[in-house]
This record gives sequence, C-alpha cells and structure tokens, in this order.
Amino acid sequence: MNEPAAPAGEGGLVRVRAELSYDGTDFAGWAKQPGQRTVQGLFEDALAKQPPGRRVPRSVVVAGRTDSGVHAAGQVVHFDVEPLDPAQPGRLRVDSEGIPDLDRMVHRWNRILPPDVRVRGAERAPAGFDARFSALRRHYRYQVSDAPWGVDPLRRRDTLAWNRPLDTGALNAAARELLGLNDFAAYCKPREGATTIRELQSFTWTREAEHLIVAEVSADAFCHSMVRSLVGTLLMVGDGRRRADWPQELLSSEVRTTAVAPPHGLTLQAIDYPPAEQLATRADQARAVRDLGSA
Repeated sequence: MNEPAAPAGEGGLVRVRAELSYDGTDFAGWAKQPGQRTVQGLFEDALAKQPPGRRVPRSVVVAGRTDSGVHAAGQVVHFDVEPLDPAQPGRLRVDSEGIPDLDRMVHRWNRILPPDVRVRGAERAPAGFDARFSALRRHYRYQVSDAPWGVDPLRRRDTLAWNRPLDTGALNAAARELLGLNDFAAYCKPREGATTIRELQSFTWTREAEHLIVAEVSADAFCHSMVRSLVGTLLMVGDGRRRADWPQELLSSEVRTTAVAPPHGLTLQAIDYPPAEQLATRADQARAVRDLGSA
C-alpha cells in the first residue's frame, strides 16, 4: 500500500502531495479514530466532498503522525486519485491527463475544513514520492516559558509554563550528548514490531525572549513520544534538579524516562525531502528495519 502510484495514462493513479497546518488543541491527534475529532478524519471528509476526492481509493498517508494536542506548521501528506475523463463534461476544468486545477481544489477544501486546519498547497507528486518513507528528516519546535507568572495568555495554546528558571547552557550541554545514531528506547513509548533506533541530527535550546525558551529538534524520524520525552527530561536538567549527564545515562540504560512534556508546546515545523531523482531510493532505505550493528 506504500508503493508509488502508477503513471497517469496507463490505467493507474495519480499521486498528490499536500501540505497542511493545524492547531492541535481540539484534535485527538492526526490519526483517524472512531468517534474522535482528528485531522486525518476531517481532511479525508473534505477530499470525499469534492472531486477528485470521490475517487480517493485509500486513506491519506502522512509524513509524521502527531499526538493529541500537538500542532503542525508544515505537515506533508500524499494521496492517490483516479484521473477524471478530460472528455467528460463536468464542473471542473481538468488537464489532458484528467487532473483538476489543484490550486482551485485547495481553495475548495479549505472552504469545507474548520479554521483550525488549513491546506497550504497541493501539487502532483514526483515519481517515487512517499510522504512518510521518502522524508530525510523531521523538524520539531517546543516552546517553554519560565516566567514566574506563567505563560502569556496569547501563547497558552502552544507554550508550556515551567515555574522554575531554566539555564540554556545546561540544556544545550545535555542535548549535545544525545546526538547521533542511538537506540532511543528510553525516550520512546514502545510499539510492537517498531524499532527505536533513530539518528538525532540536531537538538538546540535558544532563549528567544526574556522568558521564552525554544527547543528545536531534528531527526531522520522520531518514535512515539520521543520529542516530548527528550524535552521533558532535559527540562529537569535545565532547572537544576538533575545532573547534566542524567539524560545520557538514561539513553545508555534504555530505562524509559517518565519525564514527558505535555503535548501543547510541541509543533511539527517542517519535513525535508531529497531531490526528485532520489525519492524512490530514500523510500526503500527508510522501509528497511535498522539495528545499530548494520546502520
């Protein structure tokens, strides 16, 4: 089900890439769940209500699933559609391969969607593109206020209140020790059959304003709850309650941390992809199960 779509004009499907942003406050995460308000559920409903959505044969594939309460500024998805017949009269203008004007479709989808989720753009995907497996890295941002009075009311939906002063020097020193290819079992919620080996490529803390501290975290991929676990653990170093080497000790011991930061401070910022000619190769590499001995 993750194979690239067949070329248009050969009886196959056409793959569309779209970029979304959403305020995760009132969502039960990305993934569709019975009886729950989810981003995937609402987006697939919007696709089904407008052509070519009536012809979407499978669910939307997302670059990175977000948990309940987590936001996204640059989420990437793909879905496969059956081309429309250019000779068939209808309300939509289509090109010679039966693909409607995707800029117009974005406008239509956004008229259907609620204001806390937006489709920022859509285009035909290059050959070999897979929103999940072709990704080179994901970038997350976590915002924390260490003001003694809490969080600015205008930022309460995307910033965590931390009632202790934070030392960015200590935070960055501890973060550097976690970089590289490691088994992050201590920082992941376990899932049967899923690897916890990840390459943490960047992890920095910056004081952007008097009381606003931002963690920026990038990796080839993240396992479940990994970013929030990393942030929650390091915050205890930053406020002086734990030693600077404690996060590294947890990593080596693979004893799962219980310091998991709340979801509302976390935003999926962006997804990086390789050049078009490398998309299929990257997808094949990402599907392979890794271990530290063969990585």
